Amino acid sequence: MSDNGSPASYIKDRKKVSELVLAVLTGKMTVLEALKEYPKNLADPTLGAVFHALVHFEADEDLRAKDSLYRDEQDSYLEDIANILAKGESLPFNIIDEYDKYHKESLIYPNIDKKTVFDRLKKMINL
Repeated sequence: MSDNGSPASYIKDRKKVSELVLAVLTGKMTVLEALKEYPKNLADPTLGAVFHALVHFEADEDLRAKDSLYRDEQDSYLEDIANILAKGESLPFNIIDEYDKYHKESLIYPNIDKKTVFDRLKKMINL
């Protein structure tokens, strides 16, 4: 899982991320566990966008507990993303652009631990 940007590495990494997203959605893995296993492919904008989506999923924990409609919509959205990635495909540009619009900086770092995730979340929401 490299950042060399080859089409083969993109496909392999996207399929891996699909598995991670589905593991989070089914409760087999926490978001933090998924982020620890997340590919370090910085060249693929799809992987950057999905990383942000997982971070948002974790950040929305309180809202998800209070609002079942929001939770269901977010789960459906992430499941759709996982299905696209399972085929090795890129996310549609409009999805990537929405994440890039607000989060140009990649959140993917070589070392992911609880402190790193919380520090990045605080920066992302301007705390």
